[in-house]
Amino acid sequence: MPGPSVLAIDAGNSKTDVALVGPDGTVLGTARGGGFRPPVVGTERAVGGLARLVEEAARQAGGSGPPRVGHVSACLANADLPSEEEELTEALTGHGWGDTVTVANDIFALLRAGVADDGEPTGVAVVCGAGINCAGLGHGGRTARFPAIGRLSGDWGGGGFLSEEALWWAARAEDGRGEPTELARALPAHFGLSTMYELIEAVHLGRLEPSHRYALTPVLFAVAAGGDEVARAIVDRQAEEVVTMATVALARLDLLAEETPVILGGGVLAARHPQLDDRVRALLAERAPKAAPRVVTAPPVLGAALLGLDRTGAPPAAYARLRAHYDGAEGAAAQAATQRARKGVTETDGDERGTGSPSRA
Repeated sequence: MPGPSVLAIDAGNSKTDVALVGPDGTVLGTARGGGFRPPVVGTERAVGGLARLVEEAARQAGGSGPPRVGHVSACLANADLPSEEEELTEALTGHGWGDTVTVANDIFALLRAGVADDGEPTGVAVVCGAGINCAGLGHGGRTARFPAIGRLSGDWGGGGFLSEEALWWAARAEDGRGEPTELARALPAHFGLSTMYELIEAVHLGRLEPSHRYALTPVLFAVAAGGDEVARAIVDRQAEEVVTMATVALARLDLLAEETPVILGGGVLAARHPQLDDRVRALLAERAPKAAPRVVTAPPVLGAALLGLDRTGAPPAAYARLRAHYDGAEGAAAQAATQRARKGVTETDGDERGTGSPSRA
């Protein structure tokens, strides 16, 4: 079996996946760990936390200690600005895991997983998990992306944002400031409470962990599916934001006039809630008729590994072997994650900085 040529890292805020890949596309070793949050713990500590996972993957590949590969392909949450990419690249290079290192935002892992392996890769990806983000690849290596820092950078949406929006409307419905909505009953009931006042108190006094509010996103979709006008309006607004980001990226890359994949991912979109999914596709058909929407549920580390194969000049068979590994071994896990999202066990995947901004993905 050939030795590893690519170290692929996909690091989000809730989980991190690492894979060592041989030059023929064979996955030699993998490891999974917790979230990657440089803004919270600092860059050096966050990158240092990857070392245990890298060494575990190396042990699976038959090595001992840290590996040495041709290229490190890292798709990382919080790598939103060029200065952040540079800082993270320097930190990863310092560990000596590869001859070369590239760092990109984790949205590019989703994008690469969803586009073809032959020819020039073009496409746009929108991830809607804990937050929302979008990026695109055009002809000649052109890129389109957004800062995705939250409301500060004009973002709206993602699981965290949707939960906050649902809570806002429910609170106002209960005290008479807003329109009546079933959310005022369903949201507290999800936690075994009777009123929004009790839920507000539990959150405010710390009896309910802030992260538990992510579980309210599936409740919002369930209430919307029941016909509640307020809930349906929130879901429609999310669809509007997804399509707006995708259409703007397509226009910036001059791709509106040609058939182009629009890759949809993240827990909110991967759950395929009918109202959201149907509305996204309908709006795309109106505004970008050539766009071909496609939900991708493959683990994003696949995209990071494909980017690594691109960099090392791997043969076509290597791409097929790599994709087959994740389509098979990880397919069931992806389906299970979708079912968990629909039932309310929503992972906070995506790029949420951890500073209170719910719009990052």
